[in-house]
Amino acid sequence: MKKTLLAACFTSVALASPLAMAEDSFPRLETIGVGEVTAQPDMATFSVAVEETRKTAQEAKQAADKAVTAFMDRLQKQGVKRADIESANIYLHPQYHHSKDNSPELMGYQATRQITVTVRDLEQLNTYLDNALGDGINRINNIELKVTDEAKYQEQARQAAIQDAQEKAKSLAKGFQTELDGIWNIRYYDSTPRPVMGRMAMDAAVQTKATYQDAEITFQDRVEVVFRLEK
Repeated sequence: MKKTLLAACFTSVALASPLAMAEDSFPRLETIGVGEVTAQPDMATFSVAVEETRKTAQEAKQAADKAVTAFMDRLQKQGVKRADIESANIYLHPQYHHSKDNSPELMGYQATRQITVTVRDLEQLNTYLDNALGDGINRINNIELKVTDEAKYQEQARQAAIQDAQEKAKSLAKGFQTELDGIWNIRYYDSTPRPVMGRMAMDAAVQTKATYQDAEITFQDRVEVVFRLEK
């Protein structure tokens, strides 16, 4: 029992050592800097899909493959590079009719394929979406607007956050009749750009001629800084 108590006493003394107390006793000021930069998109990624239902799995697959091939061929003729077109595997699902008194009845099969396209000429985005209808595509999953050089805008947001933290610290120190005496600690967490997302039905895409160039992408960053204050 005495040994346990003695160990506890030594632990308390170690925690309250002059070095530890000095390290935590200096005057300090903590600020949070926030930076934000907006940019106009100059490229996009969109995802579309085809869903075809037929009596047999083979017929459903052939119908879906036909639509995907036609759309991909059209995109490449319009100047989209093959590397910017991704075609997912086909998914086949049996379709059943369920009734209360009878066993499920197989009605056919549904085939689904998805295509993701990177658009590097934003002015052509609506053209690609409209033409998809004629090739049998019947669903638009999403549209994501982007900028080519994300790293540049993220760095601008980061520097703005750093400047914001410094300006706040200087203002607060001046208001309390003291001065900053260097930086004691910096806490930073990676940030990601906030993309502009669009979701729409295929029929709405035909009627809507959105000016995607008018949209904006916001890049945000944040930094937490602890400044020493003069004693």
